[in-house]
Order: sequence, then structure tokens, then C-alpha cells
Amino acid sequence: MTEIDRRPLLRAMFDAAIAAAQPALCLPPHLPPPPRGRTIVIGAGKASAAMARALEDHWAGPIEGIVVTRYGYEVPCQRIEIVQAAHPVPDAAGLLAADRIRKLVSGLTRDDLVIALISGGGSSLLVAPGAGLTLADKQSVNAALLKSGASISEMNCVRRHLSGIKGGRLAAACHPARLLTLLISDVPGDNPIDIASGPTVADPSTCADAIAIIERYHIEVPVAARTLLTSGAGESIKPGDPRLSGIETHIITAPQMALEAAAHVARAAGLTPYILSDSMEGEARDIGKAHAAIARQVSAQGQPFAPPCVLLSGGETTVTIRGQGRGGRNVEFLLSLAVALDGLAGVHALAGDTDGVDGMEEIAGACLTPDTLARAWALGMNPRASLDNNDGHGFFQALGDSVITGPTLTNVNDFRAIVIDGRY
Repeated sequence: MTEIDRRPLLRAMFDAAIAAAQPALCLPPHLPPPPRGRTIVIGAGKASAAMARALEDHWAGPIEGIVVTRYGYEVPCQRIEIVQAAHPVPDAAGLLAADRIRKLVSGLTRDDLVIALISGGGSSLLVAPGAGLTLADKQSVNAALLKSGASISEMNCVRRHLSGIKGGRLAAACHPARLLTLLISDVPGDNPIDIASGPTVADPSTCADAIAIIERYHIEVPVAARTLLTSGAGESIKPGDPRLSGIETHIITAPQMALEAAAHVARAAGLTPYILSDSMEGEARDIGKAHAAIARQVSAQGQPFAPPCVLLSGGETTVTIRGQGRGGRNVEFLLSLAVALDGLAGVHALAGDTDGVDGMEEIAGACLTPDTLARAWALGMNPRASLDNNDGHGFFQALGDSVITGPTLTNVNDFRAIVIDGRY
């Protein structure tokens, strides 16, 4: 039987997942009527500019505001100012934007409405160092967290307690105005406190929790950061704080919705889709090996699913960096999957980040085919050595299998699809 090229189908599923998470589609149904007073729009994240544009397009009354997004993710708006800053390590532009946002929401009244547009990436884009910290301190901590192997929830716990704006502090600054937060989730479990480190929601975690994470992963932090945590001065805004009474928080789209859109494309192509999970976490290479084991069982035994089928999953894996390569968590997963499958016939896969950026590269992810390893060996590349060097981007780019989307203007985290046609 001739091997079917499943790359067009994989890309169609990925594109459908991204399209389902576009703010223009999912934001308008959540907008309230205009208030008696002012309407202030604030926000941060990779999707925040597109969210601001969708809001502008569907808002009849007066409106003003500032949102900060990643460089290259700007969307033109008429009444809401769009500021661009750095991600994943914060810069001075994000620092200035956070200060301007805090000033904008100060002095409001009960007649005013603040609409906060929050999406993934906001943790680094909305940067306000806690007491005694500098931007350089925050940059150092962020870089160390990204290399540590800590989960996104653990990283954001540390970030919240070293911040002057996250962990509900921005919500407290809006009081007594009415606050509506619209979220695009990029985190496993869709917990609002973990989306952009929760600037507008109460935080039940503590400084002691942040210290435990730092010690667990042996993360080096500046002396000022440890002092802020051990003194308790970095405590965030807790549930029950009267300044947060009456706030509204809505998740307008999330990874599950994106996976369901991809599943619809699979069905239209005549394949049965199975969503394994929308919230997978763990080391990317370990998740890759686990997916490979499932794919092998499906292909050889028709268990737990009969081929042809599609396995879909989302969430946010982590990478403990050991090498010097050009990597990201999605290509790390895919390279680990490739090594474990070892050229198994009838299996194609795509892994990518729905924001269009995997790791530090302007590359969303990559595709895997049954001949991936053979083509790599023919070019003189050692797949396992590339994996050990965390060089997923270098590996797949050399094969011409990178997936490049450009700025997607949304972010519902990792997307993984494995098409299994069975034995040939």
C-alpha cells in the first residue's frame, strides 16, 4: 500500500485550531452594555491587540485604553493604544506599559467600567518589579525559570510574588470601578490565576509556595528577590479581599475549543479523532515517548483505538535545557516522538505552538513523517544527538519540515496531532 502524505491534513487541523481561538470570533458575545461612566480597556498578552480590535469593532460607546502585546503582534486600533514589548524575557517597554496601565486605572469611580483583555504571554509583557527589585532582577528570574523545567503554574507562582502588578494587584488598583476580565487561556486546567500570572484575579498561593518552587528546582535568584519572598512583603491579593468584590472573569476561548475544531477537520477527512487531553504537562521528551507508545499500540493492535485515526492533545510541556541547540517544547516533543517511533510506517505528526512561536524562534513547530529519521541520517544528522542537544528547530529546519505561521494573534498553547493510518 502506498504511504499517504498526511502533512496537508495536519496543517489544516492546526490552522483550524488557531482560527477557532481568534478574538474576533470568541470575544464579542462576552461584552457588557456600556456603563454610566468611563470605559477603560487594559490588557496584556500575545492576543491582547487582536482582542482590543475585536472589542473596538463591537463597542458603540466611548472607550479608551492601553494594551501591551509581543513585538510583531500589533493590530491597528483607533481608540485603544497598542504597545509592543518583549517576550519571553521582559524589557523596558513592558515596564513602562505596566506603569502607564496602573496610572490609567487609578482614581476611577463605581460608575466606571474596566475591561481587562488578558492572554498568554502577559507574564513577561506586563512587568512591574516588586518592592526592592529592578527590571534586571526580573529578567534574571524569568530566564532562570524558563530553563528550570518548572511547570507553567509553578513559574507563574514565583512571578506573582515578585511582581507589583500580578496576583490580583491590578484588580485592586481598579477599585472601586467595575472590572470585567476576558481571558484567552493558554494554561493546563484553564485556571485564571495562571493566565498571565493572574493580574486581575485573587491569588491563594503564598510567598512560601514561591520559595519552595525556587528550592525544588535549584533556581538561582537575586538576593533582593529572595529577601522579598522571605520577608512576606511579596504577598499577593488573596481571596476575600474587599477590593476584588464584584469582579467578573470569563474565559472566552481555551485549548479544548481549539482541539475540537481540529477534530472537526479530521472527521471531514474521514478519520476518527480522539482528544487525549487538553492539559498535558511534563517534560516534552517524556510526553513524546508516551505518545509514541500509544501510536505503536494503535498501529499494531488497534488498541485503544482502531486506525485510521487522529490523536489530538494540548497543554503545556516543559523542557529542562541541557544542550546548546535551538529548541522549543513542541519540536522537543516531536523529535522525541520521532526517535521513539523509529520510522514506523503510517504515522505522521505535527506539533506546534498556537501563538506561532515555539521557544525563542519565530517558528510554530514542525511536521514528522515516517521517513524523517532516514532523511536526517542521509544528511549526516544524528536524531538522538539533536535531541540531547535540545536542537529540535535545527533538526527539523534542516529537513525543510518546520511549520511557520507568522503571528497568529492568539494563544491557546501547544497543539499536537498524530495521524495513524496503521500498518503498511
